[in-house]
Amino acid sequence: MTISPSGRWLPALTLTIIVTAAAASPAAGNPPVSQAAPSAATLLRPARVWTAGEPVHEGWVVLIRGSRIVAVGAAGTARAEAGARVIELPGATLLPGLMDAHSHLFLHPFDETRWDDQVLKEPVPYRTLRAARQARATLLAGFTTLRDLGTEGADFADVSLKRAIEDGLIEGPRLFVVTRAIVATGSYGPAPRSLRPDVCCTPQGAEEASGVPEVIRAVREQAGRGADWIKVYADYRWGPGGSQQPTFTEEELKALVETAHSSGRPVAAHATTAEGMRRAILAGVDTIEHGFGATPEVFRLMAARGVAYLPTLTAQEAYGEYFEHYVGGASAPTAGMQQAAEAFRTALRAGVVIGCGSDVGVFAHGTNYRELEWMVRDGMTALQALTAATATDAQILRRGEDLGRVRAGMLADLVAVSGDPTRDIEAVEHVMFVMKDGVVYRSP
Repeated sequence: MTISPSGRWLPALTLTIIVTAAAASPAAGNPPVSQAAPSAATLLRPARVWTAGEPVHEGWVVLIRGSRIVAVGAAGTARAEAGARVIELPGATLLPGLMDAHSHLFLHPFDETRWDDQVLKEPVPYRTLRAARQARATLLAGFTTLRDLGTEGADFADVSLKRAIEDGLIEGPRLFVVTRAIVATGSYGPAPRSLRPDVCCTPQGAEEASGVPEVIRAVREQAGRGADWIKVYADYRWGPGGSQQPTFTEEELKALVETAHSSGRPVAAHATTAEGMRRAILAGVDTIEHGFGATPEVFRLMAARGVAYLPTLTAQEAYGEYFEHYVGGASAPTAGMQQAAEAFRTALRAGVVIGCGSDVGVFAHGTNYRELEWMVRDGMTALQALTAATATDAQILRRGEDLGRVRAGMLADLVAVSGDPTRDIEAVEHVMFVMKDGVVYRSP
């Protein structure tokens, strides 16, 4: 199953299961994890249901048993099983749980605390506690799955955060983690050039490596520590005057990708320059993050190689707000925002698979929806943006068989928003219901 550049599934799927239920009492609002009962049957009655590749279905209902969707379709006359609860969602559109495939739960907005100070001054236990709070805010905003692309100096704490969510100790989205990320020695931060030459052993935002043996060792260490993906910085601001330049050689990148893939782990590459992207693509990475400086030729290479793109448009808006006096709705887009928008449109024209990845953490957690709104402003339709944040991200995460669609047999990750986001994407801001794995975390 693939997704076309227009955002439609090929071939389209049709669902005709008919389900109804007798009346039951509505669910209580916002039950904690310890009180949720995912084994009981639940019938959801929204105004409409949307899933990728299908029209909006007015009047459909969804039946959940345990952690799975068991039926989806038009309401009929059959009785629900005894004890099933019915949750009425009037005026709402039911969607698959939203996903953000580029997030940083261990960061918080840079207008609160600059990145260097978060890495150098905030203890890892403190950052972990904050990350737990931010994970809950993300889930309640309708994002039931995140790929967290680096702890940025918080070591391997994302593995423990993921475990705490899975064990029900805290509330949060399903996580795919990369632990520390891998950077070329001397290329990342806190930058050595900003410190005295005799200062040593300062925390770094990622794991440094130089040469093929060190790159291989870093991949194996991170895999052994629990990374689901491997992240590499194919370029960064380490050139003269802080310019963006490629970091690793093609040989180093190929060794990294081969080692990661042999362990069963995909690779995400931070890359903002055309040359950094080219090297990463030829090395066989699975996703490119940012890609602001790409040329049409590089995007065509991505499309030909099947490399997915996470554009992080909202991060550029946030940088404009923090450092360039940008005010949304009152000032012109910054040069960085314009460059990101043009790259996004170029990728669309080239037929690149585009997922939803926002770089949240640079801006406030729980406002991940801003990325969908920017994707629409910069050239996607609302349907394409919704598909990117559901079915496409599920494919990117290798979970298209059980996540990203409202369909019988899929995991019951479901979100309801007021209004119809297929007509007005800003409806994704107004979340009234959240379910993950059949557990209700937010309800009217």
